[in-house]
Amino acid sequence: MSIKSVSLIFLLVASMHSLCAQDTVPTFQSVVGQGAYTLVGNDPAQAGTTTIPTVLVPVTLSFAAKRAAAKPLAMDPTADVPRILRSPVFSNFAFPSGGATQYADAMLRTTFPKADGWHTLLSKPDVKPVKITIPIGYGYVLTSRKTGGSFAVVDIEFLQKELFKQVPKQAGSLIIAVTHNTTYYALGDATVCCSWGTHGIDSFTGNSFVLASYLKAAPAVVEDKDVQPLTQQLAEFINDPLHDPLAHGRNVIVPGNTVASWMRPSSMRPEDRGGCGGTGMASTYFLLEPTNTNPKNNIPASKAFVAHAGNTTYHLQNVALLSWYVGSTEGLGGTYSFPDAHALTEGPKPCPVVRPPGAIGGVPSTPKPTVAASGSSNGHRLIGYWSGYGPAGSTFPLRDVSPQWDVIIVAFSTPDRNAPEGTMQFHAPFGLDTEEFKADIAYLKGQGKKVMISLGGGGQHFTLADPNRVPNYVSSVTRIVTDYGFDGIDIDFESPSLSIEPGDIDFKHPTTPSIVNLISALHQLHDHFGPGFMISLVPEGTQIPAGYPSYGGQFGSYLAITYAVRDILSFIDVQDYNTPPLQGLDGEIYQPGSVDYHAAMTELLLHGFNVGGDPANFFPPMPANQVAVGFLTGDTAPATVSQAMDYIISGKAPAGTRYKLRQPAGYPAMIGAMFWTIDADRRGNYNFSNVIGPQLHTFPATKAP
Repeated sequence: MSIKSVSLIFLLVASMHSLCAQDTVPTFQSVVGQGAYTLVGNDPAQAGTTTIPTVLVPVTLSFAAKRAAAKPLAMDPTADVPRILRSPVFSNFAFPSGGATQYADAMLRTTFPKADGWHTLLSKPDVKPVKITIPIGYGYVLTSRKTGGSFAVVDIEFLQKELFKQVPKQAGSLIIAVTHNTTYYALGDATVCCSWGTHGIDSFTGNSFVLASYLKAAPAVVEDKDVQPLTQQLAEFINDPLHDPLAHGRNVIVPGNTVASWMRPSSMRPEDRGGCGGTGMASTYFLLEPTNTNPKNNIPASKAFVAHAGNTTYHLQNVALLSWYVGSTEGLGGTYSFPDAHALTEGPKPCPVVRPPGAIGGVPSTPKPTVAASGSSNGHRLIGYWSGYGPAGSTFPLRDVSPQWDVIIVAFSTPDRNAPEGTMQFHAPFGLDTEEFKADIAYLKGQGKKVMISLGGGGQHFTLADPNRVPNYVSSVTRIVTDYGFDGIDIDFESPSLSIEPGDIDFKHPTTPSIVNLISALHQLHDHFGPGFMISLVPEGTQIPAGYPSYGGQFGSYLAITYAVRDILSFIDVQDYNTPPLQGLDGEIYQPGSVDYHAAMTELLLHGFNVGGDPANFFPPMPANQVAVGFLTGDTAPATVSQAMDYIISGKAPAGTRYKLRQPAGYPAMIGAMFWTIDADRRGNYNFSNVIGPQLHTFPATKAP
């Protein structure tokens, strides 16, 4: 294949999108095989220098939410501006690819090494500061008690919309908006976290823009430094200037570049779906480069290219060049990454194709549980979600779950869109006979197992905001539980199904209708079935522990429910995987996936905490025999789970643990571990259940809930 710049194609595309194109920075198209890719600048075949007018917008963020530690009222980038202006973003630097120039120009010249006499430069920017208030429910600030360093977690779509209410159309210019020590979540859902920014076209103003953070004196959990986030977003903008970050859910004004889906080279496990990038020139949602090392739900990090400019050291993002995404061909040369050509030395591997759940067939599951279960008489339980899907989309019977599982939660009962509002429905998974499925439930119960039905699930929007829906909800759930013989229900209403409304500030006396009505429905169900009826809650990290730094919106939305049903609650198991970075009772910040995180977040429930950092709004401790920890099989390792269970239950801290339990001897009555999913564990040769099950079953006996 060959590559060439095609001015004619650019003109045709420009005419199709003339309304938008006239407002953007200059762009050109290059064709690789059957694909055409739009980049910033003018056609390299025409040589010459293109200077792009630039506006630098320092964005001061003021937070309405109270915080659990030191309380910076604002994240202010004013002091960062001089360093940004002196950095290789705007100033010349001698890059390894040759010649002293700016970061973006050097990147483009490395992409097209044969383009002599061709430059794309950013002008000296006009500096126009703005201030934006982040309301409760749209972000929060975390502050390290040890160092005093702070960083914020913010809804990036909210911020982009607010930004361009203040920044009018700047036709032909590039807006570079910079925040201070701020990471972002996407889609209005803080579990979709984290990135250092976004870029592309703001479809409401037509502005070309880059939004990123400058990092200075951030807590140790933040690995990137100074202009690294800014150079990452700038590089992605250069590679994909027509990206529309607000395009989902509506018509796209101008499509961005599209490439084949790729596996991030830094993925820790091939089965880690968070390791799949594309089909844009960054990982979906998070805008992570192939050179980033952290998967989903972590603050982005990667090994930086260190640039010494005079007496100042800058950290620049190593990024993938166009050649990495589409192949090294004539004109693009053989370099895959910039500034460090050794950051990516080979092209991407394609993202694996995963068959959707469906018909029986495919490859049957052959592994067997290798360790016999010793039962759950000691009060510790292995809890798992079963969806019935085996390898390659095959379905396996409920009775075939490993004997290690003590509580099997069937996923999911979902809203019935063809019935009166509030109605739930459930059908045996495709390929399983309904009567045989009911017989399997009875069989497992005969083995001393508990079998529950989970209501809701990720991607299902459901709310009981209207009290008239409650009778439909209660009657439909009653019918499902009775018909199938379930032991109880599991509540999995994820964001945005549950969101605390403005003005609802006291979890002990909630006023949000969807929360008040759900509490009422749970009590009605318990009263109908009696004291043996099981109720469990499976909140995301945003819905319980995020209520510590901020209370409102999705943050802490399960606290009122948990408090109101604690007298009838069987257990709660917070998802330690659907969560942004959060703060423990020790005042330090922890990333998901570590023993420190599992211990710190679990102890928030076990010890209690000040909701929204307010001592007058204390969430009391949950009994240990009502608390489990939620894990995702594809997001952790058996050794990590085993260490976390040993630490939380017995107080035995593994080497290197930073978080110190408030109760050094641990919590012997704590139930144990929940996993999503039993199916994935089975496909993985029972690598979790054969390790964690026997561990839990051999802990000293405790009183079962």
